[in-house]
Amino acid sequence: MVPTWWFVPVRRATAPPHGRAGDYGRGMSTASDHPEPTPTVRELADAWVETLADLDPVVATSLGVRPGDDRLPDLGPDGLAALADAERAVLAALPSARVLDDDDRRCAALLRERLETRLALHDAGELLATLRPVACPVHNLQSIFLMMPTATPDDWAVVARRMARVADAAASYQASLAEGLRTGVRSAPRQAEAVAEQLTQWLSAADGAGWFADFVARAGVPTLEGELTRAAASAADGVAQLRDWLTATYLPAVADVPDGVGRDRYLRSARSFLGTTVDPEEAYAWGWGELARIEAEMVAEADRVRAGASAAEAFAYLDAAGAAIEGVDEVVTYLQGLMDDAIRDLDGRVVDVAEPVRRVEAMIAPPGAAAAPYYTRPSLDFARPGRTWLPTLGRTRFPLHDLVSTWYHEGVPGHHLQLGTWAYRSGALSRFQTSVGSISATTEGWALYAERLMDELGYLEDPGVRLGYLDNQRMRAVRVVIDIGMHLGLRIPASAEAAGFHPGATWNAELGEEFFAARSGSPAAFVHSEVVRYLGWPGQAISYKLGERAWLAGRAAARRRREATGGSFDLRAWHTAALGLGSLGLADLERELATL
Repeated sequence: MVPTWWFVPVRRATAPPHGRAGDYGRGMSTASDHPEPTPTVRELADAWVETLADLDPVVATSLGVRPGDDRLPDLGPDGLAALADAERAVLAALPSARVLDDDDRRCAALLRERLETRLALHDAGELLATLRPVACPVHNLQSIFLMMPTATPDDWAVVARRMARVADAAASYQASLAEGLRTGVRSAPRQAEAVAEQLTQWLSAADGAGWFADFVARAGVPTLEGELTRAAASAADGVAQLRDWLTATYLPAVADVPDGVGRDRYLRSARSFLGTTVDPEEAYAWGWGELARIEAEMVAEADRVRAGASAAEAFAYLDAAGAAIEGVDEVVTYLQGLMDDAIRDLDGRVVDVAEPVRRVEAMIAPPGAAAAPYYTRPSLDFARPGRTWLPTLGRTRFPLHDLVSTWYHEGVPGHHLQLGTWAYRSGALSRFQTSVGSISATTEGWALYAERLMDELGYLEDPGVRLGYLDNQRMRAVRVVIDIGMHLGLRIPASAEAAGFHPGATWNAELGEEFFAARSGSPAAFVHSEVVRYLGWPGQAISYKLGERAWLAGRAAARRRREATGGSFDLRAWHTAALGLGSLGLADLERELATL
């Protein structure tokens, strides 16, 4: 999973550093005696990234630019409105931008689709109801510090100034949620409860010292100790106030909000993750069929783990007696080696890996993170490498069946290889195509494809590891079924694929958890966390499988095209070219992949 900053709309509260004016048209023609030429699409898109960095300091830090920027976003209604105004201005300028080549053509389609999708969410008020346990705007008030430079006293001085602004940023987010209450756009109780619990974890981390205090304690800069301590205390107070307001005010006000968002809201949200409009009924039916196919494979693989065992029995055996890594430090070392080995093995044989992309770091996730592993991108200059993050959830033993294919997904050849390549190519493409214009179906689809690729290449021959891979595939098919089913209130079919699971019943959160638990090898706490996440992030969960479907279809079409003309299909060349395309919507992705 890749956390996204794209859904964190903000505005500049104070003048940005380095004299940037924050105008999308910076560098474009103005009324003067020497008007500049009309920009190309890529120039317009790059100017838009600069504007986003002006408006949203999280974007700048994520990209690794403006390291001295100590601002935090205005997450309030005024910030939402300011960003929407800027987005409309770019859309107005786009038709006159010059299209020089295919990269410009793809960039124009992406820029239009992303801006129109985001404005549709804004105009419907959806950005006033963004509580969820992953990629919620308030999470950036923790994660931004993990992306900041901390090598020098000057770096820590920036951290101190930015941390002192956390309380104001949290208050501005509260203002947006309050506006949502006023206008009737509300998150469901499960989402508010989940975020309040995460904030409590921040506050109680490090044996009660709190996450912010624990973070600044590592500075080791005596001259800044007082400033850092005060900033951490202020940040903790701001987080505590937001948590208490969620519990005392927000939760009672949303007690009647259903978990599912309904068809119209679902289609708006799903488009933001797919880059196109989905046919939910077709995807729902396809998800059932894909689930049946995967489970048939799991029967055979479970028998290889233990003769005659069901999948559930095989997982119970693997959890108790299968191969595992003991210790938190040890699992970091193992995961680092897994990714380093994959880069060495695949480079030049399956894909070409640029030198800067060869560096990736395995990390342990901070307290209060989501239950699932995730990846964070490198900065554009690679000063901050790409990183995978493992939430330990209190564990010190890590079964291999639950790790290997997941790290091929999060690390190499998954998210890191794609997003690292994008960062490497950000000078040739627009920064928008390789960073803030990302579409989940393109990135999560590639990462799921990467797991399948490693299976095709023979890296998952161990029965337990391969059963874990199939379980990951099954989980993504389950996501398609229950995400669409719960949000649209569809009925469970009386079919062989459903295997007698409540035939004819209407999906709800409780049935979603029951189904997920029955069709996965995951513990109850993870199952609950996942279902709450799907309900708070409508349409994101389907982007994995639908994205993988597009990658596979594009590869198959490219192979057929090559072979139809008597040529041979070069998998290494195809992968290298495909990763160099940058972000695309789902329909555009499949079409472009077929031409490579």
